[in-house]
Amino acid sequence: MSYFDAASAVPLHPVARQALLASLEEGWADPARLYREGRKARMLLDAAREATAEVIGCRADEVVFTSSGTRAVHTGVAGALAGRRRVGRHLIVSAVEHSSVLHSAELFEADGGTVTQVAVSRAGRVDPSAYAAALRPDTALACLQSANHEVGTVQPVAEVAEVCRAAGVPLLVDAAQSLGWGPVDADWSLLTGSAHKWGGPSGVGLLVVRKGVRFAAQGPVDERESGRAAGFENIPAIVAAVASLRAVRAEAAQEAVRLRELTERIRSRVPELVPDVEVVGDAERRLPGIVTFSCLYVDGEALLHELDREGFSVSSGSSCTSSTLTPSHVLKAMGVLSEGNVRVSLPTGVAEEDVERFLEVLPGAVAGVREKLGAPAPATAVQAEELVVDSLGKRCPIPVIELAKVFGRVPVGGTVRVLSDDEAARLDIPAWCEMRGQEYVGEEPADQGTAYVVRRTS
Repeated sequence: MSYFDAASAVPLHPVARQALLASLEEGWADPARLYREGRKARMLLDAAREATAEVIGCRADEVVFTSSGTRAVHTGVAGALAGRRRVGRHLIVSAVEHSSVLHSAELFEADGGTVTQVAVSRAGRVDPSAYAAALRPDTALACLQSANHEVGTVQPVAEVAEVCRAAGVPLLVDAAQSLGWGPVDADWSLLTGSAHKWGGPSGVGLLVVRKGVRFAAQGPVDERESGRAAGFENIPAIVAAVASLRAVRAEAAQEAVRLRELTERIRSRVPELVPDVEVVGDAERRLPGIVTFSCLYVDGEALLHELDREGFSVSSGSSCTSSTLTPSHVLKAMGVLSEGNVRVSLPTGVAEEDVERFLEVLPGAVAGVREKLGAPAPATAVQAEELVVDSLGKRCPIPVIELAKVFGRVPVGGTVRVLSDDEAARLDIPAWCEMRGQEYVGEEPADQGTAYVVRRTS
């Protein structure tokens, strides 16, 4: 089995396993106690904190260990907003942040705060000037991920941090995806990370709060972790997490070169091997191991199952792989095709042969899914130079398949009106037009659902 979902989680690093087993013997006691066992536990915890600070580039007393990366984000956002409540109740986030950031923003907004979402380019990258334009006198906090978890695009954190610093606004950076590859070289105020992203045990997160940042921990607090993460520290897991972070950082520079070559191979060859594919994300400014593409006329869940049967574990942001039937918020914000979406995130040490075998298997898997979805031509009604396609009640990718099947029936200048009540159609029909060089006229209300109008230009 070839595991190609390292952006979600990676197996425990051998160094982490060794550190975990060793610290189970010494790190089980309460580090707040003064007797021998407590002092041993405290020494392990302090050493882990010092090592983390060295790797990240901060002070040891700025590091807080939490129960997960998500908890680190929630604690960091809530604490920073509360600490600057007198300044105002305005939060800035990008439209492609991890769900943990967006959920924090939703909670803040429900409590009376205001949130500005900064749009991204089609490559998934923010413009620093957009953050500058979003800043207000009452802005309490800005958030920006270091790199996107779905498409791999690296964000201009240093430029955004400079803009925020000039305005006196702290910037929280979610560095979960990038921390294993290197430090975040920017003047950030808060930073978060998650150990299972770099080969540490799950259930360990990092929150770094720079000295001088106003911060008020929310909820019940105790004496643990400077009052910012209540509860008994999982010292063996923390020690293992820090050991694995140091280990992967030592290998990062060399491995990044190799993974970039492999992902570039996938980026360039997939469109050659599979027709009607859109490779998404920034082509240059990206993490080493992530490559994402979307296949027209493909059900994402069916494609993932086909690849799983062939021995490949990948993930997807397609609407048809989720219970909500809505596309990934990242793909939606980018305005790219969502159907048949595949994210390949290569783990450290992946074999070149596995990548080649994936490229051999993929075309057949896509063709098989497309064949299964080759439904009969839909019923259409001709209205002069317009065709009406009734796709009500049909889900991604059927509306786009039906559009493609009848599009050739209208002359140049004619239009096709697709009736659909599937949220994914709002994203995928314009994306189809972009790929095909046709004009997307827009959407109009219909008796049921929405009418998406496409004009044939060639």
